[in-house]
Amino acid sequence: MTDQQKRNNLFIILTGIFLTNAILAEVIGVKIFSGEKSIGLPPANIRLFQDIVLDFNLTAGVIIWPVVFLSTDIINEYFGKKGVRKISFIAAGFIAYSFLVIYVITLLPPAGFWLDVNSTDPDGNAFNINFAFNKIFTQGLGIIVGSLTAFLIAQLLDVFVFQKLRKITGSKMIWLRATGSTLVSQFIDSFVVLGIAFYLLAPEESRWSIAMVISVGIMNYIYKFVVAIVLTPLIYLGHYLIDRYLGKELAAEMTEKAAKESKGFI
Repeated sequence: MTDQQKRNNLFIILTGIFLTNAILAEVIGVKIFSGEKSIGLPPANIRLFQDIVLDFNLTAGVIIWPVVFLSTDIINEYFGKKGVRKISFIAAGFIAYSFLVIYVITLLPPAGFWLDVNSTDPDGNAFNINFAFNKIFTQGLGIIVGSLTAFLIAQLLDVFVFQKLRKITGSKMIWLRATGSTLVSQFIDSFVVLGIAFYLLAPEESRWSIAMVISVGIMNYIYKFVVAIVLTPLIYLGHYLIDRYLGKELAAEMTEKAAKESKGFI
């Protein structure tokens, strides 16, 4: 296998991992779940300020989002800013396409038997599945603008900080540039997406308060902060497996080229 084939195969695999998890995270991000209830604990009710009470309420998308920034850091290391920018704009296009298709689907008239078969919940209460389907997925349409804005800003910021740290550390201290870039970029992402999606563009009847945006944003960031640190061994494992696949010479050549060609924010 030639060096170019190895490069292409690596980029395709990393792109597949990145795109799959990015799109899934956007689609399932409409659900907010309780971290405490998930492990059988009562709400934390940590009062930060007068109107801001912190519970471990998180968007469902954060569960798999660490895979996105893990793959981003690996792409950044081997393909530089150009690779991350390319995959980020491709992902943004696919996410927008996915939500466009979902929106069109919500406009289709439901079949009568589908409504009848799914007319009650497990407790026997009346249940309009078409209303529920549309409510869940059109809620996601409000998220699309916020999430795409936050996503692109966070990705560009991530690659910028990553490469700045690499110039300082060289090929050493992978954990510092990977974790450091993630912590900076995800701070922006955690608040921008919630502010735009659930406050600025949300319907009035379902609009969050500023306090709720800040509360959920803080919890999302704490989660990402902790996970970024916990995933550090996986970053080293990923580098080991990739270096072994590429070979030391090709791996070193790609990382050095990526560092040299990654200049500026855009």
